[in-house]
Amino acid sequence: MDINSLIQTIAIVALPVIFAITLHEAAHGYVARYFGDPTAWQAGRISLNPLRHIDPVGTLLVPGLILFTSYALGGDAILFGWAKPVPVDFSRLRNPKKDMLWVAAAGPAANVVMACIWALCLKLAWEMPLNPYSLPLAEMSKAGININLVLMALNLLPLPPLDGGRIAVSLLPHRAACKFAQLERWGFPILLLLLFTGVLSMVLVPIVSLAQALLVALFQLPG
Repeated sequence: MDINSLIQTIAIVALPVIFAITLHEAAHGYVARYFGDPTAWQAGRISLNPLRHIDPVGTLLVPGLILFTSYALGGDAILFGWAKPVPVDFSRLRNPKKDMLWVAAAGPAANVVMACIWALCLKLAWEMPLNPYSLPLAEMSKAGININLVLMALNLLPLPPLDGGRIAVSLLPHRAACKFAQLERWGFPILLLLLFTGVLSMVLVPIVSLAQALLVALFQLPG
């Protein structure tokens, strides 16, 4: 394993990972406040300061282990993680069941916006004259696009407590929504099972590849 290469990769992906995860959570809090729940705002979690959102395990340890393992085994892996969940009291929303959809969708939407910003940075890097900064910016931008699209796709899976699960609860009829919401206690174990069996990659890779192709076409990026 090339330690120098691993260190360079960590330096490139650190900023995209931190902002992808923390701004995802801040977006939840901001939209929750807009629809009537000030819980996240009162807790100081509607902030662009990553330190307010970093989870030592989900933001640092898990992405680090994924990178280390992929280098040690010589393969590719889907890089993802999570931040400390933003506190949302859905009962304080003006229309809890309806507004839950917008609060949940805010996180993946923030990742889409960030993926577009990184796409613009990549386009800028490719149009810059060759200099010591253009290549690192290009590599960081590619990482930012990939990480944000992975988080977007992952969080839209219809599995509580992921955002897609909350969106499904919002859209389902009341009785079905209550039953579906009971899956939340099993959500994380199910997610880990899908990860270690390879099913998660089989689901996410086609979605992420399609989203990448759309960004390439939209921003006229090199393939």
